[in-house]
Amino acid sequence: MSHKAAELSRNERRQRAEQAARASGRRRRLRIMIGTASALALVAAVTAMMLTSRPESSDAIRTAPEFTLTDTGGSEHTLAQHRGENVLLYFSEGAGCQSCIVQMGEIEKQAAAFEKLDVTVLPIVMNTREQITADMTANGVTTPFLLDDGTVSEAYGTLGKGMHAGLPGHSFVLIDRQGRQRWYGEYPSMWLAPQDLLDEVRSNLSA
Repeated sequence: MSHKAAELSRNERRQRAEQAARASGRRRRLRIMIGTASALALVAAVTAMMLTSRPESSDAIRTAPEFTLTDTGGSEHTLAQHRGENVLLYFSEGAGCQSCIVQMGEIEKQAAAFEKLDVTVLPIVMNTREQITADMTANGVTTPFLLDDGTVSEAYGTLGKGMHAGLPGHSFVLIDRQGRQRWYGEYPSMWLAPQDLLDEVRSNLSA
């Protein structure tokens, strides 16, 4: 190979090496950009979940909306018939929401504490009797659930607060002996520790 041909070959190899290095650099920068974008997207998603899962609470006092509902045992309930006692309404997504049913089971375990506060707990769902009783049986929950067509859930402002626009979220409404709403608590995480619930009830009844 002549000196000139050898020089051309060296130049070509150098150019190919430079091109490969530039291509490698571009790929590395692209991976960094993609990684950064993914990290930012993850941070945004986590932040959004944290914000949307934050509990909401209100101690605004108002006359609680009246209602008439039939429970899973066939008994009719009105708010008026509970006048003279404190009432805690528990709205949830109901059937299919395991944490919702477990929440009621844990509330049942605190029956003596709620009775001491003269509080009757009324769970309300937008399910058929067959749907909710299947989940109740599977989880050993015995408190009858009141069956709502959405009217009561809407009146108490619970619709669309959870994962489904047309269903209640995970909501608690405390009503005193005079029929006044004393507290509203919304828990998008689908859970409130029973002791924390009792503390909220005590605090708002004594306020």
